[in-house]
Formats: sequence, structure tokens, C-alpha cells
Amino acid sequence: MTALERRTVGSLALLYSFRMLGLFMVLPLLALYAVDLPGASPALIGLALGVYGLTQAMLQIPFGWLSDRIGRKPVIVGGLLLFAAGSIVAGMAENTLGIIVGRALQGAGAIAGTVMALAADLTRDEQRTKAMAIIGVSIGLSFAVALVLGPVVAGQWGLSSVFFLTAVLAVVGIAIVWLGVPKPPAVGLSGGERGSTLHSLTRSFLDPALARLNLGVFVLHFILMSCFLVVPQLLESVAGVSREYHWQIYLPALVLSVVGMLPLMRMAERGGRPREMFLFGIGLVLVSVLILGFARSAFSLYLGLWVFFVGFNYLEATLPSLVSKTVFAGDRGSALGMYSTCQFLGAFAGGAGGGWVVQSMGVEAAFVLSAALVLVWLLAASRMTHGDMLGRGVLTQP
Repeated sequence: MTALERRTVGSLALLYSFRMLGLFMVLPLLALYAVDLPGASPALIGLALGVYGLTQAMLQIPFGWLSDRIGRKPVIVGGLLLFAAGSIVAGMAENTLGIIVGRALQGAGAIAGTVMALAADLTRDEQRTKAMAIIGVSIGLSFAVALVLGPVVAGQWGLSSVFFLTAVLAVVGIAIVWLGVPKPPAVGLSGGERGSTLHSLTRSFLDPALARLNLGVFVLHFILMSCFLVVPQLLESVAGVSREYHWQIYLPALVLSVVGMLPLMRMAERGGRPREMFLFGIGLVLVSVLILGFARSAFSLYLGLWVFFVGFNYLEATLPSLVSKTVFAGDRGSALGMYSTCQFLGAFAGGAGGGWVVQSMGVEAAFVLSAALVLVWLLAASRMTHGDMLGRGVLTQP
């Protein structure tokens, strides 16, 4: 990587880490702490967990399109301000409804696609997978830190303190954007290059290769949310680990997942087997869901978590890189906006839908549903070619 690329990737990885740290701290906490709020139920807690994904999904495409026109940085800063405001609303909430409103406002800061587009703008094609992987690893590390820090902060000062800390992290993120991220080139601003908005969005939605990637990220985040509705309770009921010590389970699983993920990345990039490793990663998620769904011992629960994090972290790093390779620069914001829309629709469906399934049909039914979705994804992904994995012949400049 060049010095400019290293600065870009480092700054955006740090930005992503700070932003996701706040979101991740809430994942293992809401299902445990929100039960004490007035009117709490599994369905409402699931809605509170996933509703930010609904507003994220609604605004990813408009924000991605806007970033193609006015620039990435202004859109990212505006999104971080909305995210901070939502964190404050959630922190001041006195009931489940207030948390739902705050989480929805958090989601209105829909900048994930724009951040990925900015990373793609400032890195060369041959370095893009590495850049996306570094950002993906930073997300995994923020996950690890969040699962340690979240229970500590909530245990000392309550759930509201986690949301207030999230607002502070959003403000720090704004400083990183203006001071750390290099100025991106102007992309997608000429009429001949960008095409019509409807045209670029239609291509991003209907192209078969992109559709498979969008399906994948939907399923992946559906499972993430639905799992964290029930895994914290399983750690208490099956493994006998009290909530303040859950980080002692998550942290080793996440750290060891990096050990499991690195060989997959090496085989994909240096071994020339990206398609095989991609399918293997999906298979790992399927296996982990089945293990977690029918775990009857602490060992099987820990094994399921490790396998899940290996597959999740690898796929989370690989999917956006594949999307960025399929489109020319002028449509990158729109395509990644569509991708992020599907990602956060999955988060919403996994939280709200998963909560309803748990309340209506039980924990096992939620895992069976997740396994069925992964199987559909695996079948769809099996139709991908080696050329698809390299971004050849998918979406070209009109």
C-alpha cells in the first residue's frame, strides 16, 4: 500500500471501530437489561435491538447517492451527528419505547455504504480487498472491545451510560473524518459517467451477482441479531455464566476467530480459491447456527460461538470488497448503499422478526429459521463463478 492508502485505511478503520463499538456494546446488553424496563417483552426488545436497521436500510441508498453527488465526507459527518443524537435520546429513555425511538434515530445516521465507498475511492483495485479486510478486522476488534467494555460500563453506571458513551464516540468519529481521512477524488459527478439515479440503482438491485451478495449480507446480519437475542440467555442457563462475566466468553472466542479466519483469507488471496473459501465461510455460519441452536453443554455453546465468529468475520470482510469490485467509481456509492440497505434490513428482520419468533415459538425455532436462511444463501452463492469473485464482467460503465 502507498502512504496515502495506509492513512486512508487506518483512519477509516478507526472511524468504523469507534462507530461500531457503540453499536456492539448494546448487542449483548439489551436482551439482559431491557427486561427491567416497563412493558418489556421479547418482541419489543427484539424491535429495540433491530429497529436501527430499519432506518439504516431506508437511508443507505439516499445517502450513498448523495455522497456520489456532493462528496463522501459531508455525508459521513451528517450521519455521525444523527447517530450521536439518537444515542442521547436512547440514553435518556425511561422505557422500552424511548429506547426504540433512540435506536431508530441512531440508524438514521446511515453512512456504512458511504464509508465503504470512500475506502474504495482511495485505494487501488489490487489493494481493495486488503483494505476492506483491515476494516473488517477492525470491526471484529471493536466487537471484542465492546463485549468487554459494555458489561463493565453497564454494570457500573447502567444501560444509559452505554448510550451516552456511544454519543461521545460519534463526536470523536467526526474529528477522525476531518483530520485523518485524506481528501477523496471527485467521482460520479460528470453526467456521462454517473448515468441516471434510477439507472444506477436499478443495476445495483437487479444484477444477479450483486443480488447474491446483497442476499448474503441480509442473511448474515439477520443471524447476528437473532443470535444475540438468545445467546446471552444461553450463556446464563446452559453455561451458568452470569451477565457480568459474559465478556470472558466472548473475548477468547473473538480472538481465536482471527486465528481461524486468517487461513481462509490466505487461501482465497494467495491460493487462488476465493470462491471455495467464500462457500466454506457460509458453511461455517450454517454449522455454527446448528451447534448453537441445539447446544446442551457449555463446550458446545463455546464451540458454536467460535465457529460463528470465524465465518462471520471472514464474510463481513469479504462481501463489501466483492461489491466494490463490480461497479465503476461513479456508481460505487449507490451500489454500496444498496448493499448496506440489505445489511441493515437483515439486522432489523433479525431483531424484530427473531424476537417475535422467540416469543411465539421458542428459542429453537429462531435457530431453525436462521439455518434455513443460510442454506438458501449457500445454494444461491454456489452459482457464483470465479470471475464473479474477481469482479469481472459484472457491472461496467454505461
